[in-house]
Amino acid sequence: MKLTFLGTGTSCGVPTIGCRCKTCSSPDPHDKRLRCSALVETNTTRLLLDCGPDFRQQIMPQPFRKIDAIFITHAHYDHMGGMDDIRPYCQFGEINVYADPLACEGMLQMLPYCFAEHRYPGVPAIQLHEIHPHEPITVGDLRVIPFQVMHHSLPILGYRIEQLDESGQLQKTAKTLVYITDMKTIDAAELPYVEHCHVLVVNALRLMPHHSHQTLDEAVRFARQIAAPRTFLIHSSHDMPPHEETNASLPDTIQLAFDGQVISV
Repeated sequence: MKLTFLGTGTSCGVPTIGCRCKTCSSPDPHDKRLRCSALVETNTTRLLLDCGPDFRQQIMPQPFRKIDAIFITHAHYDHMGGMDDIRPYCQFGEINVYADPLACEGMLQMLPYCFAEHRYPGVPAIQLHEIHPHEPITVGDLRVIPFQVMHHSLPILGYRIEQLDESGQLQKTAKTLVYITDMKTIDAAELPYVEHCHVLVVNALRLMPHHSHQTLDEAVRFARQIAAPRTFLIHSSHDMPPHEETNASLPDTIQLAFDGQVISV
């Protein structure tokens, strides 16, 4: 299983328009962050996690092949504002999109022409599926288990992703990926869906407290609690110190992710 970080930034992206702070002015390409999105791939299956407004730019360098499913974490624009740009992939057939009820409602409002009785020719062909925490979804040789985290007072979805063998059973040697964005807190009852993963991806907005996102310190504490062999931090704003400086302050097992980074799970 391969994970490609298409974007690792927060809703405004980095650099932020009009800002000349240390991070926004950095010449390091690791400090250029598009809105959060990721590809999860095996030899036969390809999943997209979130489809924000930078999707077209993010996907252009990637091989053009079928996207088997899109999993949306929540109904905010920076996580689903690029859905119209999936239309070239519809030549492979309808695209299954999985989201919680609020995100499904938001998609119907954002893209009403995709769900009209008489669709305009060429609009994205979307098959929208409402999903709920703890109910597994199998796509090809991947099993995706949604679970709930809190984005301040808004319940949103994280995903636990596992690879299956030819008989549809969990591979004995398979590694597990957990992907979380925009979390502030998580209920203890949800922790079993995060624990015992091999790669943890979780949000870390900045150093200073925020009402709806984890700070860097909060993300590091959470990563240490989960004790995954590798943790990658995403959804970072320009208020996070530059990439190299931040990573130098972190344990080897916990690092800032960067756009275009490819991880073997």
